Amino acid sequence: MKFLGNKAAVMPLVAITATLALGVPQAEAQGLFEMLFGGGIRHAPQGEFPPPPPKHKPKVPAGGGGVKISGPSYYTYKADRLVRIDFSALTAAPQPATPQDAAFVPSATGAAFRDAIASLSDYELYAEPDIAKALIAYYSANPDFIWVSGTSLNSRAQDAVRVLGEAASYGLTPADYAVDVPAADSSTADAAARLKDLVRFEMTLSARVLRYAHDAQNGRVEPNRMTGYYDFPAKPLDLEGVLKTLAHTQEVRTYLESRHPQNPEYQALRVELEALQASAENEIVVDPKLLLKPGETSPELPKLLTLIARNLDDEMGGAYGEVLSRLATSEVYVPDLVPVIKAVQQKAGMKGDGVIGPRTVALLAGTSKADKLLKVEVALEELRWLPSDLGSPRVFINQPAFTASYIDNGEEKLKTRVVVGRTTNQTAFFYDQIKQVDFHPYWGVPQSIIVNEMLPRLRSDPGYLDRAGYEVTDSRGNRIPSSAVDWGAYGANIPYSVRQQPSEANALGELKILFPNKHAIYMHDTPQKSFFKQDMRALSHGCVRLQDPRGMAAAVLGTSVDYIAEKLKHGHSTENVTRKIPVYVAYFTAWPDMSGKVEYFGDVYDRDARLKQALDATEAVRSPSS
Repeated sequence: MKFLGNKAAVMPLVAITATLALGVPQAEAQGLFEMLFGGGIRHAPQGEFPPPPPKHKPKVPAGGGGVKISGPSYYTYKADRLVRIDFSALTAAPQPATPQDAAFVPSATGAAFRDAIASLSDYELYAEPDIAKALIAYYSANPDFIWVSGTSLNSRAQDAVRVLGEAASYGLTPADYAVDVPAADSSTADAAARLKDLVRFEMTLSARVLRYAHDAQNGRVEPNRMTGYYDFPAKPLDLEGVLKTLAHTQEVRTYLESRHPQNPEYQALRVELEALQASAENEIVVDPKLLLKPGETSPELPKLLTLIARNLDDEMGGAYGEVLSRLATSEVYVPDLVPVIKAVQQKAGMKGDGVIGPRTVALLAGTSKADKLLKVEVALEELRWLPSDLGSPRVFINQPAFTASYIDNGEEKLKTRVVVGRTTNQTAFFYDQIKQVDFHPYWGVPQSIIVNEMLPRLRSDPGYLDRAGYEVTDSRGNRIPSSAVDWGAYGANIPYSVRQQPSEANALGELKILFPNKHAIYMHDTPQKSFFKQDMRALSHGCVRLQDPRGMAAAVLGTSVDYIAEKLKHGHSTENVTRKIPVYVAYFTAWPDMSGKVEYFGDVYDRDARLKQALDATEAVRSPSS
């Protein structure tokens, strides 16, 4: 295998990789970086270094020695305040001699509409600012009813009201779209009062239909305002165009339902939501955050033992039936029960460490109905942030499931375990397009790792990057010996770049799969194969490590694993992905498999609760006007 480094350095690198595979205690001072890249590896310099930089010391901000680069933050979500719709533009302005909208054709109710709008001067109707603006713009150009024919509600209105009333089936809140429907027409009713009721109903239904169309397509919250970990492009919606379409179609239900995502995953989650809403709560509910170690006590333990005893097969019953019968009511996690828990864990493919944590509770007790409902409602909201058509082929990474899949033509052709970011280095939630595969890649060290993990050591040992196989370059791209830099002069703003050369110990392993994004996240191999044996795999600096990198590279390049193996024999190279393959670096704690069965996962970053706060904030703003 060829590398750019000195051949004499390969054997020590192999030895380090082998040592890591056997397990090395994590160094406290430098964390994961230090465990992987200690300073004992020596590489001969490659090429000529330019002269060392002058020995001047830039000013360091006060306290610069302890400066850290922190990751994105979470924010307390604040929904946009509603505004009172200003109908004065409709009631005060004289009507144009010809309609402002060339497509507008006055109906028999046009004159009645113009008479009726005068009664809107004191009507208090509140809506989101963009909806209020679109409403006035539409009716200024199209001064006529959409939802009223004569003195009655038409079929369009009836269909729209029904769709809004079914919002809960999509995980939406029906109260957000509530409209007071006028009583049926009566010949004895006062005509002016009837017309007043109808025009107010007209405006309210249009405002709520626009809210529904927006929520169905884009979601109720703006994800990028929740946290810097969310990164989604805008999904423009022509609100005036929505009303124009509804004014000229009898297929109101079809149109409004088409605003929702049109993919099988969304439909599967809706089916699950309906089933949950009709189901009873679990008979036995166990604290989903239980953490119980041998020797500790918890009133939740007898519940788990009951569930285990209820589902014993012959093999488990013969081995542990007597223990379970004898200790069925024990709240103390005594030594006799530890083999039982380990056996249950191992049978489910878990590590079998005997510690009862959230994953073991979920295995035995499932997820409570309330938790499932929240996860499904959150998943439906999150799917509205993504394109309606997810694309084929595509790569789908689900962080809470710790898996990545390559899906083509409705078939999951590859599914592999992944490692994602630690809770302190979280992986972002976004989507992009795969661009290329790098074989034996360089690792461009992120500034956050340089500052937070390398810099403390570099201040006392400035040459260790030279010895460890790293290249340091200045802002012009010139190679600089690490030993020639006065690292103590810098805080968080370091004017140098650092990259690790290809090698067996490279942090990215033998290949990486790139989809350029501002978060510097990509998929890659790793020398730390043991991580994939763990159940909870939030262990990286934020990138996505693949258990089967060759399989994923072959999938996205449309080739074979043998081809990938051959490419890897020839050192560093890059190959572009020639097809359009979207990649979703997603976060769903409820997600359907390819058969449509919804699976549930732990909320490793506690993001569901944060989204629930944002949804509650939105609902609180909307409730006074509903």
